[in-house]
Amino acid sequence: MTSPDPVTQPQAYQELLLSLVEGDDPANVQAGTPEAMRRLVTDAGDRLRTRPEEREWSVLECVAHVAQAEIVYAGRYRWILAHDEPPLIGYDQDLWVDRLHANEADAEQLLALFAALRTANISLWQRTSEADRARVGMHAERGRESFDLSFRLIAGHDRFHLEQAERALAAVSS
Repeated sequence: MTSPDPVTQPQAYQELLLSLVEGDDPANVQAGTPEAMRRLVTDAGDRLRTRPEEREWSVLECVAHVAQAEIVYAGRYRWILAHDEPPLIGYDQDLWVDRLHANEADAEQLLALFAALRTANISLWQRTSEADRARVGMHAERGRESFDLSFRLIAGHDRFHLEQAERALAAVSS
């Protein structure tokens, strides 16, 4: 599955991510991601850092990207809840993966960081009222985004990139 470009096709990108969790509880989806990522890292073994193609991400790069997104969204959630319509800057996922040397990262450290942030973010979601979930920030590329929308987008983002990592592993295993 290819993703619409989040910068040039922001609405299509949002729709794709939301379609991946339609009808599912986003907190439940997100709660299963740390174990799914750990399984992928274990299953990849010595192929963890192997890219299927030059510009495609390895399993580790997919895992790192999901962890990096969790870092970004941990801040976004809190800005949305604490401030009135704060600006939410976009980021180029490929630059983050490349320039932050994701394929050289320690997988165990990434998994630990991700699990801790994810637990904190789900806890924040669970203790936030419906009214506060409707609070919005102003995303640089996509406009108004509520905490609720952001939280659902991340659940779809998880599913999208876990599938990408599974495809990467299958490609380098054959």
